[in-house]
Formats: sequence, structure tokens, C-alpha cells
Amino acid sequence: MKTNLSDISATAIAPVIWGSTYLVTTEFLPGFSPMAVAMLRALPAGLLLMMIVRELPTGIWWLRAFVLGALNIAIFLSMLFVAAYRLPGGVAGTVLSAQPLFVVFLASFLLSSPVRASTIIGALVGMGGVALLVLTPSAALDAIGIVAGLAGATSMALGSILARKWRSPVSPLTFTAWQLTAGGLLLLPVVLIAGVPIPVPTVSNLLGLAWLGLIGAAFTYALWFRGIGRLSPSVVSSLLFLSPLTAVLLGWGFLGQTLTLLQFAGIALVIGSIWHSQRTNG
Repeated sequence: MKTNLSDISATAIAPVIWGSTYLVTTEFLPGFSPMAVAMLRALPAGLLLMMIVRELPTGIWWLRAFVLGALNIAIFLSMLFVAAYRLPGGVAGTVLSAQPLFVVFLASFLLSSPVRASTIIGALVGMGGVALLVLTPSAALDAIGIVAGLAGATSMALGSILARKWRSPVSPLTFTAWQLTAGGLLLLPVVLIAGVPIPVPTVSNLLGLAWLGLIGAAFTYALWFRGIGRLSPSVVSSLLFLSPLTAVLLGWGFLGQTLTLLQFAGIALVIGSIWHSQRTNG
């Protein structure tokens, strides 16, 4: 499949914005539970988009919307925030960067895409670059956080492949509305039944939730699913390496963190891995 620079650029906006998740979560939502943040990120954004698109699924797409909503939204976001709260951003970012590698094998199984050695090497180089970017000798490891990160990466990898396999009959915005709403509805009873506390939001909390929901979910998922429909799975998934890269740069720019030579090497590896994927899979 021939790639288009404008499609790649538009799709890349999503992981760049997702790179702000760790900063926003820790700085704006310190008292919230992972499940509450996941639900509040997805459901209001999904309902808002549903009011805009005014189009419900039909036939088999009711089931598919909830399957994809579970994989891409409910499971992924809840596991993402469990990892974000239990692990340092660097460790969480490194674990979640395994997703492009999972996509390679899932695409082979579900889409009959060829497994190329160069693609696997590119994914491993990207993971190595992320590790150099974000891991420090003092990084604490938490078993639950690591398992959550791997589960989230696997869930979204599978959801992305199924989204491409099933080929949505509607616009990316409508497709996003269905999944965000379905995922948020699946999370709602978990939050209510488990009695997950939701603090009375401050202005800072509301700003953080607005960013994560409107920009970090509604806007970015529409771009992401548009890219899934137009680009090969390996090309799309390799762009996810931009997320931890953005997280590091935001930490440097807003939290006064410093960049070492190893981190600069990591930046080079991440960019090289993305370029390699576009070149070999385009």
C-alpha cells in the first residue's frame, strides 16, 4: 500500500497528543482513580460526538462497536491509567511501546499480512529507543503496572487490527463516536458497582479532563481511525513511538527535566525506526 505524506502527518498528530497523557494525569488529576479517569475521558466525549454525528450503528455494527469500544477504549484506557498511576512515566511508556510489535503478529494472523524481519527489527529498534529515552537507573518496577501496560498495548493492537479488518461503513468521526460511547458505557458500571470515588472536580481537574476527553480522545481517535483505514498496520503502529518521545520533550519543556546523551540517542533511534517503517511498509 502506497503511503501518503498527508495521511501519515494527520495520523501522527494522535500519538503526539497522547504523549501529553502522563503529564496531564499526574499534574491535573492526582486524586482520581484510573477507572474514573478512563470513564470520564471516554463517555462525555463519546456522547458529545454522538450528538454531533446523530448516527447510530445498524445490524452487526452494534456488536462490532462494543467489541472495538472494549478493546480500543474501555480496556486500553483503564489499563493505560493503571500503568500511568503505578509506574513512572518512563517505565509505562516503555511497556506500552511494545504495541507496534504486537501489531505485526496480529496483522499476520488476522489480515494475512506478511511478517517481515525488517519490520520486527524496526519495532525492536523503536522499543530500544524508547527505553533509552525514558528509563533511568532509579526507575521503579511494579508488577501490576507492567502487566496492565502489556494488557493495554495488546488490547489496542487487537482493536486496531479488527478496525481495519471490519472496514467501518461510516466516517472516522462517527466511528470514533460509536467506540468512545460504547467504551465509556462499558466502564460506567465498573465505576459505579466498584464504588470508585470521583472527587469533586476543581478547575484544574476540569481542564485536565477536557483536554483528555475532547482533544486526547474525540479529536485524536478520529484521526487515528482515519489513518487505520488508509495506511498499513505497520505504518500506523510505528507512529505510536511518537507518544513517549513527546512525553519526554514535554517533561523537558514544562517540568524542568534534563536530556542526556543517551536520551538524544534514543530520540535518534525512535525517529530512525519510524522512518524505516514508512520506507519498508509504505
